Formats: sequence, structure tokens, C-alpha cells
Amino acid sequence: MDTHRDAHVAAVLSLAGAVLATDEFPATAAGYRDLLKWARKWGSVGRAGVEGTGSYGASLSRYLLAQARVRRNSSHLEAGSAS
Repeated sequence: MDTHRDAHVAAVLSLAGAVLATDEFPATAAGYRDLLKWARKWGSVGRAGVEGTGSYGASLSRYLLAQARVRRNSSHLEAGSAS
């Protein structure tokens, strides 16, 4: 995800790395919910790459970590087993 102050742009990629879809969502709690709902329409969310996790992407990263049961990796957020 390309994060900005007012909106975040998300892309869904195939396992081979092809872009399947892109969309823009408000940088708000409601926008984060809509983004994850949209991404899940394409299947299980296994990974989420978030740019700017220390600034504009920080809130989105926290939301994904809490809602999608993902764990932090050095370069992306990755789905983990529910425990």
C-alpha cells in the first residue's frame, strides 16, 4: 500500500506478482475497514506490504496487525496462524 496523509492506495497481486486490482481508500478507520474488506474479495489476505509504517502508514499497519491476524516482518506484514 502506498500511504499518504488523506488516502491510501492499495493493490492486490496474484501469487505470480501480477497486479489484479488497485483502489484508493480514505486514511480513516472506516477506510481501513473498507480496504481490508475489498482485499478479501480477491481471496485470503496472506501478506500486506505497507509503505511508511512509521508515519502515514502507522495506523493502517496497526489496524491490519489487529484485524487480519498478521505478524510484522522486516519488509511486510505476513499472515500468521491464529493463536
